[in-house]
Amino acid sequence: MTPNILKKISINQLKPGMFVHKIVEQKGQLSVKNQGRVTSDAIVDTLKKRGVVSLVIDTSKAFKVASEQDESEQENKKEAVEDTPRKSASLESELVRATKLHKQGKAIQKLLLNSVKKEQPFDSSIPKAFSQSLVSSIDRNPDALLCLTKIREKDDYLLEHSLNVAILLANFARYLGMSEDDVQDLSYAGFLHDLGKIKIPDEILHKPGRLTDPEMEIMKGHVVHGVDFLKQTELDVGLIQAISEHHERLDGLGYPAGTKGENISQAGRMLAIADMYDALTADRVYKAGMSSQKAFSILMSDAPERLDLALVQQFIKCMGVYPVGSLVLLSNERLAVVVEQTNAPLAPIVKVFYSVRNSHFLEPKDVNLTTEKNVKVSKAVIAADYNIDVNAFFERSVSIG
Repeated sequence: MTPNILKKISINQLKPGMFVHKIVEQKGQLSVKNQGRVTSDAIVDTLKKRGVVSLVIDTSKAFKVASEQDESEQENKKEAVEDTPRKSASLESELVRATKLHKQGKAIQKLLLNSVKKEQPFDSSIPKAFSQSLVSSIDRNPDALLCLTKIREKDDYLLEHSLNVAILLANFARYLGMSEDDVQDLSYAGFLHDLGKIKIPDEILHKPGRLTDPEMEIMKGHVVHGVDFLKQTELDVGLIQAISEHHERLDGLGYPAGTKGENISQAGRMLAIADMYDALTADRVYKAGMSSQKAFSILMSDAPERLDLALVQQFIKCMGVYPVGSLVLLSNERLAVVVEQTNAPLAPIVKVFYSVRNSHFLEPKDVNLTTEKNVKVSKAVIAADYNIDVNAFFERSVSIG
């Protein structure tokens, strides 16, 4: 094993490829404490903005970062690959299967929660096979299930949240080029990650206001409840570890164990990001979910101190500037749902369905904004801004019942 070789440097000497052992001097109120790899110039810039003056690096953990030329070549290869259609099914055809799969997932999640509540074992082959079906749908056309993550029943948050996290993780892992086994495992972990919440009293779980300190301690217990139950199953220990880490943070201020830095697994870091994103964008009985753009901003504000910056950046690239299923206001004062990404990040394919000017629904129409030169996205919005029932639109015009 190579011994640690520590060296103090100034922030201006920090380069991609270095491993930060600790921060020595920092100005400003935002404290940066975690260790980690510097994978890009963007991370260096962020540390400078956060007031880091000097730090200690571990030269034994230095690693190679692709040069701009390498990145350019990789990007060209990626574009060449993307020129070949990667979707083996159309959105319309996959939505038929995905809609049935989505309903099935909620039903299975309900059975699992009941098993945990009654402390009864469950047949792990059922959720595992379901997670494999989710990944297969993502492989055929990810846009179908991603659209369905936006259909929210306010009273079904507990059922839908874990299902959505499983979908987001399958899509994220596939985007990162992870192995088939890792993609399956991450989706499975996402589907099981919040089972312990069924042990939390409803008056705390669904409380509309801020939790008191004692209530928050009870809420934090959901991770341990879930992990303790899963330890009695045949679930892989690596998946249980990832599930145990979905509220851990790099600065060590997460829960339940206060695990920090490099001790948090990559799967745990990815699960934390997907879990947080879905929670922020979800409609609840007591509040409307925020737009994807606002959620992205919050994720970025938590990096690199609490969340893995490189993974957050990759997650945002994976989802797109305007994620599939999100609501956007167009420059012609019409609302549309994003149904497919294009090679132009700011010009997705959308389904137009509502006139803001006249306050009425329109006959749904698909519009490719890369070819529609007179119309562009003005901003991302949420349905609550316009007092419309977007679920009804989804069920009528996007999903196939």
